[in-house]
Amino acid sequence: MRNFFSKPIVPWVLVGIIVVLSGVLIGTLLFVKNQPPQVRGVPQLAALAPMEPDSAKWGVNFPNQYSTLEKTKDNKVDTTYGGSSKFSWLQRNPRLLILFAGMAFSKEYNEDRGHANALQDVREIKRISETSPATCYSCKSANNPGLWTKMGMAAYDATKFSDLGKEISESIGCANCHDAQTMKLIVTNPALDEALKAQGKDWTKFSRQEMRSVVCANCHVEYYFAPDKNGAKNYLTFPWSKGTNIDQIEAYYQENGFEDWKYPDAGTSMIKMQHPEYELFTSNSTHYKAGVACADCHMPYTRDGAAKYSNHDVKSPLLNAEVACGACHKDVSYVTARVAEIQKQVATTRDSSEMALVDAINAIKGAAANPKADPTLLKDARTLHRRAQMRWDFVAAENSTGFHNPEEALRILASAIDLARQAQLKAMQAVATGN
Repeated sequence: MRNFFSKPIVPWVLVGIIVVLSGVLIGTLLFVKNQPPQVRGVPQLAALAPMEPDSAKWGVNFPNQYSTLEKTKDNKVDTTYGGSSKFSWLQRNPRLLILFAGMAFSKEYNEDRGHANALQDVREIKRISETSPATCYSCKSANNPGLWTKMGMAAYDATKFSDLGKEISESIGCANCHDAQTMKLIVTNPALDEALKAQGKDWTKFSRQEMRSVVCANCHVEYYFAPDKNGAKNYLTFPWSKGTNIDQIEAYYQENGFEDWKYPDAGTSMIKMQHPEYELFTSNSTHYKAGVACADCHMPYTRDGAAKYSNHDVKSPLLNAEVACGACHKDVSYVTARVAEIQKQVATTRDSSEMALVDAINAIKGAAANPKADPTLLKDARTLHRRAQMRWDFVAAENSTGFHNPEEALRILASAIDLARQAQLKAMQAVATGN
C-alpha cells in the first residue's frame, strides 16, 4: 500500500489551506466585531430613557442598588458629631448665631438628611423663599441632568426657585451619577465639568476608581452663585481655577472680590463655605493617596448571595464599620477608636477657633462703632476676620469633623485661630491708636 503522507504536499494544496484558514479567521473577526458591546453587570430588563429622573425605573434593572437607596429616606441615625436626623445646628451650637449673624444660615441651619430627603428639605428650609434662584435646586434632584441638557445651566440658574420647582419631582437619584445606557459613572453637574476643565482635567479619561469619588463632587463641594457669568445671575460656580485647597480658594475669592454677605456692625466682607468634602479629602489625605474612593467607605461593596453590589444607603462609615472599614482594616474596633480620637481633637480645635472668632467680631464691632478708630488698622482687622472665618467654616461645614484629612483640617483650624486673634488685636490697636 502506498503511503499517502509520504508524498510531499504540492504548493497549490498549501496555498488552499492558507486561503481557507484566512477566510475562517476573517469571518471570525467580522463576527466578533459585529456583536453588540458587552454591558457591565446584569443585562437590563427594562429600557431607560436618557437621564431618566425616576430612580424606581432604574430599580427594575438594579433592585439591590435601588432598595438600598430607598433606605436613605428613613436613615435618621446620628453619630457623635453629625448624623442625619435633621437636628438644628443653631440649637446645638449657639455660637453659630453670632458667626452667621446677618445671613440666611442664622435663620435655620439643620443637619442634612439622607439623599432621598434632599428635595423635601430644600423646599422647607427657611433660608430659601419662592423668589430665591433655581440654583438652589442644583444638588437636590435627579431631574437636574435632563433640565440642564434641555435649558442650559445659564437659563436654569436665571430661573426663580418657585418657577423651576414645577419641573422638579424627584430627589437625588441614579441619574445624578450614572449614564442610563451604559451605567458608567459620569459628571452631570455642568459646574463640576467647568471647574475640572479650568484645571485642565478631562474627567472622561479618569479611571472608574477615580470616578467613584468625582461623582460625589457633583454636590459635595464648595460653591458660590456668581453674580454675573455666562449671561446669567446666580450662576453655579466652583472656585477651583487656582486649585482646590483652602488657600487657593481664598485667593480665588480675593481676586474676584466676591462676598456672600456683610457682617452687621463689623462691616466685614464675608464668605460662607459649603460642605467641601471633596476638596478636603483630595488635598493629599492618607486615604486619597492610597487610592481609596469616597464610595469605598460610604457605599461599600455588599453581597446578596452571588451578587456583589455597591450599597447605596449612603451614610457615615461608622454606622457600618464592620463592612465599610473592615474591607481594608483587620482590627475594626481599633479603627473606630482612632476615628473617635481624631474627631475629638478636631472638634476641640474647632471650638477654640469659634471662640477666637467671636472675640474678634466683638472687637471689630467695638472699633467700627468708635469714630476715632484708625481706619487702616480697622480695615486690616476686617481682612483678617474674613480670612479666619473662611478657614474655620471650611472645616466646620465639611461633614467628617476633619477625618477626611485630619492633618489638613488641624492645619486650617490652627491658621483660623491665629488669624482671628490677629484680627482681635488689630481692632484693639485701631481703637488705641485713634484715641
